[in-house]
Amino acid sequence: MSANLEADFVIIGSGSAGSALSNRLSEDGKHSVIIIEAGGADFGPLIQMPAALSFPMNMATYDWRFSTEPEPHLNGRQLVTPRGKVIGGSSSINGMVYVRGHARDFDHWAENGANGWSYADVLPYFQKMEQVAFADQDGWRGKKGPLHVQRGKSRNPLYQAFIAAGRQAGFELTDDYNGEKQEGFGQMEQTIHQGRRWSAANAYLKPALKRKNVTLVKGLARKVVIENQRATGVEIENGNVIRTIRARREVIIAASSINSPKLLMLSGIGPAEHLAQFNIPVVADRQGVGQNLQDHMELYIQQSCVQPITLHSKLNLISKAMIGAQWLFFKSGDGASNHFESAAFLRSKAGVEYPDIQYHFLPAAIRYDGKAAAEGHGFQAHVGPMRSKSRGSVTLRSDDPRDKPKILFNYMSHPDDWADFRHCIRLTREIFGQHAFDPYRGEEIQPGKHVQTDDELDDFIRDHAESAFHPCGTCKMGAADDPMAVVDPECRVIGVENLRVADSSIFPRITNGNLNSPSIMTGEKAADHILGHDMLPRSNKQPWINPRWQVSDR
Repeated sequence: MSANLEADFVIIGSGSAGSALSNRLSEDGKHSVIIIEAGGADFGPLIQMPAALSFPMNMATYDWRFSTEPEPHLNGRQLVTPRGKVIGGSSSINGMVYVRGHARDFDHWAENGANGWSYADVLPYFQKMEQVAFADQDGWRGKKGPLHVQRGKSRNPLYQAFIAAGRQAGFELTDDYNGEKQEGFGQMEQTIHQGRRWSAANAYLKPALKRKNVTLVKGLARKVVIENQRATGVEIENGNVIRTIRARREVIIAASSINSPKLLMLSGIGPAEHLAQFNIPVVADRQGVGQNLQDHMELYIQQSCVQPITLHSKLNLISKAMIGAQWLFFKSGDGASNHFESAAFLRSKAGVEYPDIQYHFLPAAIRYDGKAAAEGHGFQAHVGPMRSKSRGSVTLRSDDPRDKPKILFNYMSHPDDWADFRHCIRLTREIFGQHAFDPYRGEEIQPGKHVQTDDELDDFIRDHAESAFHPCGTCKMGAADDPMAVVDPECRVIGVENLRVADSSIFPRITNGNLNSPSIMTGEKAADHILGHDMLPRSNKQPWINPRWQVSDR
């Protein structure tokens, strides 16, 4: 690495948004781009084989190994907060579930100061980035983008049982929850292509790195160099060597909702009184940096299965070896799916306009760390509320860039969260109790049929609620006169020139579902802002809203 490394644009982070930015900022050949990434390569089956998803998010090689402070409303539990430390960032260690979010999520952003980010504005960017592997008659989906999206083969009958049970319980079905109609039960979508994880690195970064004007630099970003309120470069550390990479035009932080606010604060941008604790000179007093932290929580509702058809039979060493071999040689078989192949988006009650509950269905009773929850065959639904009112924060532990920040989600701090989660448990029991599951249903594994009262359910929630790993919101986008906004609607850091943030940290409010898709969309749209391009023409498509929403939950 030469001492005078510089480029027009310097991007910190090669994750979902950073990879998209690296590709779009360099594609016309007019601008040079440097991407700074602290992690290493994404080669090998642990990342590229979809069914191996539980491994990389539990390995220090690929994960920053963050965890929360003791969460006061969850019996002081410290929950893991995986973030990708590897080419492709969290898109290389996530569950490969593809959800755009509901149209009303983005309308809410625009109504609260993120002008130009309504659904009509962002839908064309979702279409630009996608290449779907299934029919789309009505033009809601993209056909030519770099991000391949598929649906699972749903060979296990339990996937269809889950969808049929939803219909029997009186809920809607949907042919495409990322299209006109999110609400209902249907097939889940995956960022998997030809049997491989289709991360943002595979979709965007690797093609960009083939260009002469794009360079990937390994190193830990220590801070943004700011001179006279203008970002001019990034100080990085590689081994024991500290160097500055110069940005001729702009620095773009795309380092995650955990690391982006940390970097801003280390650079002197954040709440002045917090920076003063560590003698960090204040460049811009932005009270919102690190605040507004949000996430989705979920519970695993698990049922034993009386037929030996679940993934339990594939957990022994011989089966794993055979699955691995089939994937290595043919990129097919059980190794080529994340096994999330059925989904549902539901409304919790009458008066809720659009879905606020998400389901992932899995034909196994297993945890994210890959360990079986119970002996024998079972199936489970991951379920949780989508719009918790609880808010947390990311703050500095010290002024040392190598120190992990303090993360406190403040999970379940709002009383509504408890009622919402109790409803999720009872609703899942209702769905699992439908006729479609009669041939398969055994005893309830978790919570267990003895757990029935509100107090008993609350105890279960306190002990077992887990993060869905969707942190966002810590560098909120909003109007320039909003004291809690960190970036304006063009992703520019308020109060500092030539500095932007573009990743899930800028989401004003968490979107409905998994965050990889809206994070990539953010990178796509931010690139047009940075380059001064006209925005893609607004869409006139209108989402389906349940005509019964004011009177029924279904």
